[in-house]
Amino acid sequence: MAAGPTTAEKRGTSKSKGSSGRSSGAKNRNHRFRVPAPRVLLVVLGLVVLVAGGVWALYGSTWFRVEDVKTSGTRVLTPAEVEAVAAVPMGAPLVTVDTDAIAARLRQELPRIESIDVVRSWPHGIGLKVTERQPALLVEKGGKFTEVDATGLRFATVDTAPRGVPRLVLDSASSPSLRRFGADRLLREAVRVRGELPAQIARDARVVRITSYDSVTLELTGGRTVFWGSGEDGPVKARVLTALMKASPKAGHFDVSAPTAPASSGS
Repeated sequence: MAAGPTTAEKRGTSKSKGSSGRSSGAKNRNHRFRVPAPRVLLVVLGLVVLVAGGVWALYGSTWFRVEDVKTSGTRVLTPAEVEAVAAVPMGAPLVTVDTDAIAARLRQELPRIESIDVVRSWPHGIGLKVTERQPALLVEKGGKFTEVDATGLRFATVDTAPRGVPRLVLDSASSPSLRRFGADRLLREAVRVRGELPAQIARDARVVRITSYDSVTLELTGGRTVFWGSGEDGPVKARVLTALMKASPKAGHFDVSAPTAPASSGS
C-alpha cells in the first residue's frame, strides 16, 4: 500500500500553491494598472504642447497685447495728463506690463495723486484708477494758492483758489511757537483743527488763522469768528461750538478754547 504524503509535504504543497496564487494575483494587478509607454509619452507630449501654446499666446501672439488705456477717477487732472506720465507700452504683451512701476511713476511725478491702481483688463486693456488728494487748506503766496491736504502735505500750486477751501494765515512770525515747533508743525495743527470742524461750520469757514500753537481762530461767513485755542480736545470743541451757535444764532464771536466754559458775544 502506497504511503500518502507526509505532513511536511502537505505544508510545502500548500505554501507553494499559496505563493503561486499570490504571485499570480500580483502579476495580474501589476498588469492591470500598468500604463503602456506610448500612452505616457502622448500625455507628456500633450502637456508640453499645452504649456508651450499658453506661453506663446501670452507672449508671442497678438491676442493679448496692449491696445487701450482707460483712466478713471480724475477731477482736476485730465486723463491725458495721467496717461502721458503712465507711459504704458502700447503693443506690448499685456502680461509683461510692469504695473507697479507705472503706479510708482505716477505717484512721483503727479503729487496730486493720492493713490493709483494699475490693472490689466484682459484681453487688450490697462486701467488707471486714480484717487486725487483733496485740499483741506490753501496757503496764498504771490497771487497763487498752494493746496494742503488733510495730512499737511503741500501737493500742488494753482492760480485760482478752489471753491469752499479755507485759506490758512500763519501770523506766527514773532511767536515763540514758530521757533519751538516750526512752520510745518503749525501747519499740521491748523489742518487738524480744520478736519475736526462740524460739516456745516467747515462749509462756512473762510480763513484759519494761527498765531501760535495754542491760538487758532476761524473766520466764517457773515463776519463771524471762532476762537478755537489749541488743537487739543477737537471733537469736544466741535460739539460745544455746534450747541453754542444754536443757542446764540445772532452772535458774532464764539470762544471754545476752554470747552467747559464756552462763551459767545454779539461782535
